[in-house]
Amino acid sequence: MPQLLKIDSSSRNGGSHSRALADAFTAEWQAANPAGKVVIRDVVAKPIPHISDDTIAGFYTPADQLDAKLKAALALSDELIAELFASDVILISAPIYNFSVPSALKAYIDHVSRIGKTFAFDGQNFEGLVKGKKLYCALAYGLPANETDMLKPYLNLLFGFLGIADITFLKVEGTVFDADSVAKAKASAAATAVAAAKAA
Repeated sequence: MPQLLKIDSSSRNGGSHSRALADAFTAEWQAANPAGKVVIRDVVAKPIPHISDDTIAGFYTPADQLDAKLKAALALSDELIAELFASDVILISAPIYNFSVPSALKAYIDHVSRIGKTFAFDGQNFEGLVKGKKLYCALAYGLPANETDMLKPYLNLLFGFLGIADITFLKVEGTVFDADSVAKAKASAAATAVAAAKAA
């Protein structure tokens, strides 16, 4: 049974363009995969705490040396990573905030970017361990994306580093323009998302 992991990170619930784009993708994916499972991880409705000193210590402590305190600090990271590996398709919805990734999503990323779990290092080279997944990023931009866009490059670099080679970006741009322009941009982006979901 295929599984889609949907990660929402916009602080807006009503009127969020990135969430709407991801919802269009999800609806089409469910229609194409009626036996599939959708897991929703809303990092705004249920915020992911920032990693702590204990979390970082746990990341670098061998499994057989973890005490109760470090195991507790790693519990959420373990859960999120297991969820990631259990999914065939990963869908991230994110707006661009101040040229980059929302802090709610960054907190999630810090928990799943973990040595020995999602990437390996042999002393010389890094290897991503999250392989064989498809990642779709539904992104929303107030203005057309340009050289100030650090959201798409960051997500591409980060998840590529973790081993995901198949990454598709779905974008709705110009969401601060007039209503007619926004409606056209949303319709075009939704059509692209639907087509992508059919191929996912």
